[in-house]
Amino acid sequence: MTTSSKILFFAGSQRAGSFNKQLSRLAHHIAEANGISATFLDLADYPMPLYDGDIEATDGPPENSRKLLAVLKAHQGVLITSPEYNSSITPLLKNTLDWMSRGKFDDAPAIQVFKTRVFALSSASPGGMGGLRSLTSVRQVLELGLGALVLPDQFAVPRAADAFDEHGHLKNKDSQEQLKSLIQKLARAAHVMQG
Repeated sequence: MTTSSKILFFAGSQRAGSFNKQLSRLAHHIAEANGISATFLDLADYPMPLYDGDIEATDGPPENSRKLLAVLKAHQGVLITSPEYNSSITPLLKNTLDWMSRGKFDDAPAIQVFKTRVFALSSASPGGMGGLRSLTSVRQVLELGLGALVLPDQFAVPRAADAFDEHGHLKNKDSQEQLKSLIQKLARAAHVMQG
C-alpha cells in the first residue's frame, strides 16, 4: 500500500522500557514495511515543564512544543500509543498536548494543526484490558478538547509483558494483522483528509 500521506508514531511514555514505546516502534516498522511514509518520535527528546499559564504568559509555549507542532504539521496522520495511568491518560501525554495547542503557529492558532490531522489510538498494558481505559481519556482530549478527527477503530495489547517476541513483533499474528489494518486505515484516511 503506497499513499502520499505521512504518518507520525509516538507513545505517551518516555520510559526506556515502555511497552507502549515498543508498540509504537513496531507500528512504525509495519508502516514502513507496507510502503507508508512514517516517522517515529520519542517524547523523551522533547522535555517540557508542566503546563503553567503564568509561564505561557511570560515566555510563551516552550521551544520543544513548537518543534513538536512542526513535526505534527509535516504529517497527515498520527498514531498515538497511550499507557494507562489509573485508568486514564498519562501526565506526559496530556502535558504535551496541552502545550502544543497553545499560542499561534505559522500565524494561525496552534490548535488548528490538530483539526486538520487524522488520529488513531493504541495501547499496551500488563493488565488484561491492554490499556483500553486510557484511550477514552485520550480520545476526549483530542476530539472534544482539540477538535481532531480520531478513527473509531483502536488497538490494544493486553498482558504486554509476554506479548512481544525477541524481534519486537507481536507473538499473536492475528493481533499484528489487526495493527497493520489500523495503520493502513489511518493512512487512507489521512490521504483523503489532505485532499
